Amino acid sequence: MSIETLSWVGGVSDGFLRLIDQTLLPIELRTIDCRNTESVWEAIKQLRVRGAPAIGIAAAYGMIIGIQNVTVNSLEKRFYDVAQYLASSRPTAVNLFWAIDRMKRCYESVKIKLHNGGAEEHTMILNELFLEARKIHEEDRAICRAIGNYGQSIIMNGDTFITHCNAGGLATADYGTALAVFFTAAELGKKIMVYADETRPLLQGARLTAWELMQKGINVTLICDSMAAMIMRQGKVNGVIVGADRIAANGDTANKIGTYGLAVSAFVHNIPFYVAAPISTFDLALADGVDIPIEERNADEICCGFGVRTAPEGVNVYNPAFDVTPAKFISAIITERGIINPVNKENIENLAAD
Repeated sequence: MSIETLSWVGGVSDGFLRLIDQTLLPIELRTIDCRNTESVWEAIKQLRVRGAPAIGIAAAYGMIIGIQNVTVNSLEKRFYDVAQYLASSRPTAVNLFWAIDRMKRCYESVKIKLHNGGAEEHTMILNELFLEARKIHEEDRAICRAIGNYGQSIIMNGDTFITHCNAGGLATADYGTALAVFFTAAELGKKIMVYADETRPLLQGARLTAWELMQKGINVTLICDSMAAMIMRQGKVNGVIVGADRIAANGDTANKIGTYGLAVSAFVHNIPFYVAAPISTFDLALADGVDIPIEERNADEICCGFGVRTAPEGVNVYNPAFDVTPAKFISAIITERGIINPVNKENIENLAAD
C-alpha cells in the first residue's frame, strides 16, 4: 500500500489521526482526518477503521485528541469521559478495551509522579500518553511480522488456503494477522493460492482482502461465503486461516460472522483451521466464548447494502457482526509468541499470561 492504514500527523498538542476510509475501498483510496473524539468514535463505529488491532491503535490516539484542548482542572474528568465514550463504539473487539485500559494505566502512572499542576503538567501528561500510543502502534508492527514468521511452519510451497473477512494490513499497523502468514510466505518465495470469502454483508473479503492480496501479487480467487464447503469437498484447500476479535481463556474465538460455519465445514472435511491473532486479543477473564458480547448492526447493511435495496420493506432482520467458533474446531492459534497447539486453557495460559 502507498499509505499507512492509520498514522499520527503533527505535534502532540495539535496533531490528529489520519486513517484510510475503508468503507470506500477498493473503488477509492482516500484518507480522512480525525481531529476530535467524535470523529474517531464515528470512524470506529462505521468501520472506516476496522480490525481489532487497528481499532485499539485508533482509540489510543483518540484519547490524546480528546484532552488536547482542556484546562488542567478539567483534564482528569475529560480523560475518563473520553475513555468511556470511545469504549462504547464497538463491543466485541477486545483490543479496543485493552488499548484504552493501557492508556489509563499510563495516565495513572504519570499522575503519581506529577504534583506541580498547571500547563506544564498538562503538557507532560500529553507527552507520556503520546509515547504510550506510539508504543502500542509500533509494537503492533513487530507483532504482525512475528505472527507471519511463526505461521510459516503450517504453510508449504504450493498450498491453497481459505480466509474470511479481512485480517491484513488494513486491520492492523502493518502486515496483519492471518494475511501476515500469506505475505511472509510470498516474501520467502513460496507459491500459494488464497480463496477469499466475500464476507457478507459488508464484503470485507471482496473489498479489502482481495485488494490487499492483489497489491502483494498473491494469487487470490474471490468466492461467495456459501461456496467454501464445496471447495473443501472438492479437495482444493489445504487449510483455513482467519483472524480474531476476541479469544476466551479456553480458546473459543469471536471473529466476523460466518467464521463459525467455515470452521465446522473445515472440521467435517478434515481440513486444519487456524486462527492468527496477537496476545492482546485474548480475554483471559472470560472462561469461554459464551460471554463474549456480540455486536448487532443496522438492518440496512443486509437489506440495503451499499445503497441498493435487496429485501422487502419492513422485513425482520437479524444482523450479528460476529460469531464464536468453539476451541474444539481450531487446530492451532498463531501468535507473536509462538503457536498454541493443541488449543486449550493450559496452553493458552502458558503463552498468553503476562
